[in-house]
Amino acid sequence: MDLEKKVELLPEQPGVYLMKDHRDNIIYVGKAVNLKNRVRSYFRGQDHPAKVKAMLEHVQDFEYIVTSSEIEALSLECNFIKTHQPRYNILLRDDKQYPYLKLTLNEEYPRLLVTRRIKNDGARYFGPYADVGALNETLQLLKKIFPLRTCSPHDFARRERPCLNFHIKRCLGPCQKAVSSAKYQELVQELILFLEGRQDVILKRLQERMEIAAQELRFEDAAQLRDQATAVERVLAKQTVVSLGGEDQDVVALARGVAEACVQVFQVRDGKLTGRESFFLKDTEGYERAQLVSAFLKEYYSRAAVVPPCIILAEEAQEQELLSRYFSECSGHKVTVYVPKRGAKKALANLAAENAVLALREAEELWAQRVARTEGALAALQLALDLPRLPQRIEGFDISNIQGQEAVASMVVFVEGKPLKSEYRRFRIRTVFQANDFAMMKEVVKRRYSGTLRDKLPLPDLILIDGGKGQLSAARSVLAGLGLSMIPTFGLAEKEEELYTEEQADPIRLPRDSVALQLLQQVRDEAHRFALNYHRTLHRRSALRSELDEVPGIGPRRRQALIKHFGSLKKLREASLEELLAIPELNRPVAEALYHHLHG
Repeated sequence: MDLEKKVELLPEQPGVYLMKDHRDNIIYVGKAVNLKNRVRSYFRGQDHPAKVKAMLEHVQDFEYIVTSSEIEALSLECNFIKTHQPRYNILLRDDKQYPYLKLTLNEEYPRLLVTRRIKNDGARYFGPYADVGALNETLQLLKKIFPLRTCSPHDFARRERPCLNFHIKRCLGPCQKAVSSAKYQELVQELILFLEGRQDVILKRLQERMEIAAQELRFEDAAQLRDQATAVERVLAKQTVVSLGGEDQDVVALARGVAEACVQVFQVRDGKLTGRESFFLKDTEGYERAQLVSAFLKEYYSRAAVVPPCIILAEEAQEQELLSRYFSECSGHKVTVYVPKRGAKKALANLAAENAVLALREAEELWAQRVARTEGALAALQLALDLPRLPQRIEGFDISNIQGQEAVASMVVFVEGKPLKSEYRRFRIRTVFQANDFAMMKEVVKRRYSGTLRDKLPLPDLILIDGGKGQLSAARSVLAGLGLSMIPTFGLAEKEEELYTEEQADPIRLPRDSVALQLLQQVRDEAHRFALNYHRTLHRRSALRSELDEVPGIGPRRRQALIKHFGSLKKLREASLEELLAIPELNRPVAEALYHHLHG
């Protein structure tokens, strides 16, 4: 059906619309109070921003979902954007699942973990955190102050003697009943207060307990409490007292560059600035500042573990009142989103804006250096290898096997000097059944540059083979047969880091400090890593399959279910009987037989 005719059939109700390309991929998600009017404006209007015009060139179809209210449409829009990461929506740059701290309150003796997914499992989550390095430092500090257990439920249930963490006072030893459940839970509650930004409460408690321990002549306990108090004091020393009435608040400010924007989030807890995070938005050309602020708020708070009752903005956001209602509905408490006009809150918003500008400037300088280094490496590589054009796309190949067993190959892709992981491919060798790297290389090169893969992926400017003259000759013979001998192809031998080419008898030796050689080494090492990981995965599954073959009652269907669920023999051995019974394909007799087989 013609798109404009389809638009006329749209209802005049609130909802979400999904723009799709010729491959049926969702490339844009939007919401509307009136679906018909909003979607029609795309196809009838002419004065669109450049990014919208580019999006419309790829739109081949659209879908829509009617909702009962605008808030429901906003909620659905946030969920679709988070799930599909559409190309033409405003997204966090280099978006991934940002890490969270997870406190497993669903366990009798909780642990503190780093995770990238929030689940409705009864645990308590804190985050997200943009700076992974700072998060890891925080985690190390928390392990010193709050010595909770770190072992898995399986190890905890089976442990017969205290672990090293217990001996170095990094764990209270609940597995050995060295601590009461009540005392352990008290420590857990203190950790929650700490993560909520209430470190002053923790410090007061630690000092009181230290004095009591000293009075009771428990000097070792008093010394340990003193060290914990000192660590908390260091954290408090880094915090700024801003005195905004003592309530929990976030302060959000935007700084804008040419194509990127930085958003600074200040976290204020109990009147103290306890932390800050910098997030970056990509492809922001053509959008108003208010649109960018609104897009960030939707994406950030739809994934945040905690939404404070007050969100202070340095400038107006689009649909600000709607966002307040939406966050209130999601969090279960009233949330106010507003721009202060004067006073301490205005001053703090200005400070956040100033820090956003500084963070953006620093990031832009780092990006510029990285681009210059990458472009320099590509230019140096073109010059050193006498390539006909700049090697914008490089594909690297490697083989991994043990005497021909579980043989696999990898292909990695670097575009403009950076890995493009979405186009990596891995191959199980199908036609070679003995240790013959040359024949294996022939097979994988042929599979890449013929058939559907040749049509689906663009041809590279440079091919890099992990190996010497033999592997290179094998690859070149296939390329010649496919009419692709014009693609420059080199072999990189690992020991001497020598480059082999078909045209020269002697290898090419680039200086060890050459940026061109370093780029090739990066491609080679990445191909090796990718192939090795795949080989190890298959090897683990093979070991698991062999072990399962010895258990009566486990046939192909049950074996496949267990392999899919556990993936390795190690993880299967760690599973409890209850976890085995949770597999739908296993009945109790088979699950018990498997458990006893694995555990003697």
